[in-house]
Amino acid sequence: MKNQGQLSRRQILSAAGFIGLATLTGCGSGDDGGDNKDLSKKQDGAMKQYRVGDQFKAGKALTFSLLHNNMPNYPLKQSWLFWKELTRRTGITLKATTVPASDYDKKRSLLIGAGDAPLLIPKTYPGQETPFVSSGSVLAVSDYVHLMPNFQDKVKKWGLQPEVDSLRQSDGKYYLLPGLHEKVKSGYSLALRTDVLDRLGLALPTTWDEVYAVFRALKDEYPDRYPFSDRWSAPPNSAGALLGYLGQAYGVRAGWSYLNASWDQAGSRYVFTGATDAYRQVVTYLHKLVDEKLMDPESFTQTDDDAVKKLLAEKSFAISANPQELVQNYRYNLQRQVKGSAIEMVPVPLGPAGPVVLGGARLENGLMISSEALKSDNFVALVQFVDWLWYSDEGQRFSKWGVRDVTYTESGGRYRTKDGITLMGSDPDAPKDLQRDFGFFNGVFSYGGSWALVSSSFGPDEQRFQDAMARREQLPVDPAHPLQSVEQEQATLWDTPLKDHVFQNTLQFVLGKRSLDEWDDYVSELKAKNMDRYLDLHNKAYERFKKEHA
Repeated sequence: MKNQGQLSRRQILSAAGFIGLATLTGCGSGDDGGDNKDLSKKQDGAMKQYRVGDQFKAGKALTFSLLHNNMPNYPLKQSWLFWKELTRRTGITLKATTVPASDYDKKRSLLIGAGDAPLLIPKTYPGQETPFVSSGSVLAVSDYVHLMPNFQDKVKKWGLQPEVDSLRQSDGKYYLLPGLHEKVKSGYSLALRTDVLDRLGLALPTTWDEVYAVFRALKDEYPDRYPFSDRWSAPPNSAGALLGYLGQAYGVRAGWSYLNASWDQAGSRYVFTGATDAYRQVVTYLHKLVDEKLMDPESFTQTDDDAVKKLLAEKSFAISANPQELVQNYRYNLQRQVKGSAIEMVPVPLGPAGPVVLGGARLENGLMISSEALKSDNFVALVQFVDWLWYSDEGQRFSKWGVRDVTYTESGGRYRTKDGITLMGSDPDAPKDLQRDFGFFNGVFSYGGSWALVSSSFGPDEQRFQDAMARREQLPVDPAHPLQSVEQEQATLWDTPLKDHVFQNTLQFVLGKRSLDEWDDYVSELKAKNMDRYLDLHNKAYERFKKEHA
């Protein structure tokens, strides 16, 4: 979800999916032996009968602790209607430990490591739970999903069991409750000045070859300018958004969605992503743009503000976008500064992989539960509450839109904020903001859901973009290969140096600071950094898990 400001690399990783995704047999019923757990003494405050569609209401007032990822554009307020209404509906008060978004991952690790983590730990992306499994710090939530009728219903109804099974660790259990999407929701693509294209008789590009041709024509017309100057260049993964959606066209995870190990369908094995021919093609394409001065080399180092300023000053005519930035930033400010300007975001241009999206994109960030929760007499009530707030239709509608006829109205499935309330720039002159002033549409609580709910906040531009992307085929999810704890420790030691080398050399190749003729040398350098041994761990884990669950 991108209404919170810049999307981080972690968010795009969740939209692209985790590398362990696969269809498994022999596990995945959703029960995971939960019925064998003795929870008879942990029912205090729980509902005796709790089914799909029921409003959860605790039998007595309860308070649960929560780690809160505090976003700069809507920092937490105790006065939010969200808190008051949540307690009124459920009987639950949430006690939030607030952590700045910029420090969230680090602080979460420190709190869990010290044994001081709150009971509920949201805003956790697939894979981020793995370091906490061996210590027993987080709960094996798969043991308790039999207490979560809404979660189970959506997994079954939307055919998500393969993706959820992919989160299983080497013990066959999973420790993260992921956000669940009915359909893939794409996030990023290229935006271009359509008024300039129209003036030159150019059509919006649909393939990366056409993107090159459009940039070439713009360069011919404006030889003193770069047609394309990009943003989201924060190191170490510079141009993370661009590399992500360009990589998709080549069928490879790159940029924010990059993972060292990726599945080779033809070879039935895991290969090193940054050494594949597909990744080389992505790098080669961007090098061509930079080398021919069709792309600003500062795209890989400049701030977002600098990139947007170049667009507004007409020093460039294309930039990476998401639907919110397109409307709230680019178009709004361009129209104020450049009379007659127009800018559109195109569906991700097609490449050799064809009209596809990468597999696994229906899982989003979710939450871990501290293992300390199991010691509480209120454990069942806590799990029921989590199921209602994060996975029930009503809980998801509440988290996103708030209170009917107070913060929003709805008619025939069409939602709109009440007069005087804006959401992501829907009414720039409104005195109140749904996120900042009321606490709804908060990324800690609001993600996933039915397509009807997810699309209920789409403006016309995003609706067109998502409709076009929804027609594309989702590639199969990668097969699961959970590492054992010792393997995970070793893989972690190798993972970061390998990834850093990929990112550093991607930038050098693209900018021409290193010749693409040295690609083989680059691969040899990766081998010297234990690339082959790293892959051996993943492939052995895949073979072991496949055998155990055959």
